[in-house]
Amino acid sequence: MTSSSSSSSASPSSTGFSSQSCKYHAFLSFRGEDTRNTFVGHLYSALEQEGIYTYKDDETLPRGESIHPSLKKAIEESQIAIIVFSKNYCDSSWCLDELAHIMKCRDTRGQIVMPIFYDVDPTEVRKQKRKYGEAFGRHELENKRKVESWRKALVDASNISGWEPKHIANGHEARGIKQIVYEISQKLQPITSRLNDQNQVGMAARLQGLELELEIGSGGVRMVGIWGVGGGGKTTLASSVYDEICSKFDGCCFVENIREESGRYGLGKLKDKILSEMEVNRAGGRRRSLINDMFRHRKVLIVLDDVDHPDQLKALAGSHDWFGEGSRIIITTRDEHLLTAHKVDVIHNIILLNNDEAMKLFRKHAPRDNRVMEDYEQLSKEVVSYAGGLPLALTVLGSFLCDKDINEWKSALVRLKEIPDTDIVEKLKISFDGLKPVEKDLFLDIACFFRWEYKDEAMKILDACGFHPVVGVKVLIQKALITISRNGKFDMHDLVQEMGHYIVRGEHPNNPEKHSRVWKKEDVLNICAMDGMVKLDNIGAINFRHVALDKSQSFLQAVANMNKLRWIDLYVDQINEITRPLPEHFLMSHDLGENFPPRELCCLRLANLMHKQLWEGYKLLPNLKIMELYRLLNLRMTPDFAGLPNLERFNLTLCWYLEEIHPSIGCSERLVVLSISSCPGLKMCPSITGLKKLQILKFSNCSKLFKLSEIQQNSDNLVFHLDNSGEARVKKPGENLIDVEECCLEQPCLPYNNINHIGLWVFSIGLRRLDLSCCTLGDKNISDAVWDLPNLEELDLSQNKFSQLNFDLLRLPQLKWLNVSNCYELVELSELPSSIAVVIADDCKSLKTLGDISNCKWLWKVSLKGKNKVGPLVGDITTLHALGKCY
Repeated sequence: MTSSSSSSSASPSSTGFSSQSCKYHAFLSFRGEDTRNTFVGHLYSALEQEGIYTYKDDETLPRGESIHPSLKKAIEESQIAIIVFSKNYCDSSWCLDELAHIMKCRDTRGQIVMPIFYDVDPTEVRKQKRKYGEAFGRHELENKRKVESWRKALVDASNISGWEPKHIANGHEARGIKQIVYEISQKLQPITSRLNDQNQVGMAARLQGLELELEIGSGGVRMVGIWGVGGGGKTTLASSVYDEICSKFDGCCFVENIREESGRYGLGKLKDKILSEMEVNRAGGRRRSLINDMFRHRKVLIVLDDVDHPDQLKALAGSHDWFGEGSRIIITTRDEHLLTAHKVDVIHNIILLNNDEAMKLFRKHAPRDNRVMEDYEQLSKEVVSYAGGLPLALTVLGSFLCDKDINEWKSALVRLKEIPDTDIVEKLKISFDGLKPVEKDLFLDIACFFRWEYKDEAMKILDACGFHPVVGVKVLIQKALITISRNGKFDMHDLVQEMGHYIVRGEHPNNPEKHSRVWKKEDVLNICAMDGMVKLDNIGAINFRHVALDKSQSFLQAVANMNKLRWIDLYVDQINEITRPLPEHFLMSHDLGENFPPRELCCLRLANLMHKQLWEGYKLLPNLKIMELYRLLNLRMTPDFAGLPNLERFNLTLCWYLEEIHPSIGCSERLVVLSISSCPGLKMCPSITGLKKLQILKFSNCSKLFKLSEIQQNSDNLVFHLDNSGEARVKKPGENLIDVEECCLEQPCLPYNNINHIGLWVFSIGLRRLDLSCCTLGDKNISDAVWDLPNLEELDLSQNKFSQLNFDLLRLPQLKWLNVSNCYELVELSELPSSIAVVIADDCKSLKTLGDISNCKWLWKVSLKGKNKVGPLVGDITTLHALGKCY
């Protein structure tokens, strides 16, 4: 500022000015006939454009009259008083009364006073010289009792640091006004910030984080997206940061509700809003060209709120070069993909409220006041827990409960658990409404069945149902509808899941037979109790878990009437303590029913049933891709696979009495996974040479199975070939290894306790990790095997029976990690490859030597925990991790 004094604009003795009671940012005191249509008019327009709400009285008071009480109130309700001293300011007793009251507010309330000396010298004001002296000569005659207070006010005001426009920007008035407005806004800034912090719970830290990402003050144009779940506070944060920083820009505009407004009025009106608020005269030009051209050399701040389509961004903020140096564009959206596609500089993920913040916000909207509510604290905690940190939910529920008594609170909480608040649901449902039909089905399946389930397992079922989940899941994440937890499970906000349930129940919340998905146990039981003639064609997926065995049969009968059913998951949990042999009352001889399963079925998962067979004979199920049977303790024979032309995954686990796999499995040309585990009664597996797409083959703990003539005809030298894909493949001897068909073993890992029956040919160009642990490999298996793994980096041979391992005979030039732990008969490791970095040989009680490791320049760890007979290592061991038994 330019002035004759360095005094503060606020009284040093003031107790602090509270902005909470303020109605105006600024009050303008001026002499109308001098400046109303010139300097003050331009100043007022600049203040308004900057978003500084200013009181300017345009009435003319008759000479000699006192100011109206409403003017005094306006002064008291303003954060800053701007006094424009001009040549004739002192002629008006009204102006002098305003001045006296302003200075009183400064002294008593700490109001900020900012004088402007327009075409008048500060000394003329302070010492009442020239026109000011002449005016006071008249006032001495007409208002003698007020003159002393006016003189003191003039002296005090003129001693405050202020502006002389003729000395700002070389006397250029427009530039001078711009500088004055900027400095006024800076004075307002701390007050505005405190106001935001007080009224918006948890905003301070979030504002700080966003401002750091905006990099205010740095060069260039920066676009920042604020992304998150609906009702999470995106608009509130954008609004707060807008208020905080808008004074630092040449022009500002906050475009609200773009999704809704563009749909209602089109993008043209939104473009006009931006141009209007930036005071751009269209003059008939194209809007897009105007935005592009008019802002190219201006430092602007634009907030685009609730964007949901790329066209909106293209029209309103097409690219960085539309805007001048230092500009900032803030975009709020529920769709992360829009931001990445538009190449914003930063995506700011909204952070929901923590428990303390959530409680503060809830109490703000549902204050306890003086009511005695013994359970208020506990009920408040329940509401906060239900809301899960979502500001929208806390605000809606707090406003609803604020005038309710304790019984109404309890009733409302019980109802919420069954029927969510529609205001909250409808707000969240906006994201769902923007999905494609297949994405909607995908979301509803995850919300109803797969929350907290491992993503990789759920994806198999979702893919079998035709939902294309690889693409769809990414869309749902970008829309902030779901997340993936650190341990790889599907997750989502509690209220987002409730929104999904709400959509499925639709207009028939109490009629589960009309729902597309059924997952609640009580709903399934209600369906099972219905008349067998009731049509159940709406149900597409059903999950019945933890059901008593005696209820399972009625469930299966009900399922037979669900003609559109694509997915079944039945888990009976009442037979956990059963041991072999099975009690007679558990041995059900009948199958699952003539009409089971429905023809449209894509996925069948059954657990703990007691039937001897699933169905009898041939049954066409053209869409069935996944069949998983767990602990079907009385199952004797698998189904006929001839009617399952698209079966891709067949898993059998803990089927004690299973004796035979139906021969038709050999014709399942689309089968990718064949997994048989812990089926001790299984005696025969038919030929599987026709399984041309088989990728994963697992026979685990099937002790009677591994007589090779029974697994595959003419295969007494079965070959496991590990090819370029890094998976294990099974081959008949004599076939060309280049054209081998896939038959992958997990990790890859060969079946436990069956390797003695199998000739081993290990050959792969691309394999990186091989696990042959617990395979009872002996010296002959190792020496007879052909090892050709030029890119293998990790090899696990733990818990085997060989006594020596000579790497000079194995082609493993890239091996970095070797595990031979618990190989009790291992005596010697020799010729370790030069690439080796880690050797783990714990509890190898017979081990005597690791050979010469002087060539192992990358070796940094040798673990020899437990018993062993290893002496000092031969070679340079200075790079090893430690000394002693764990080097």
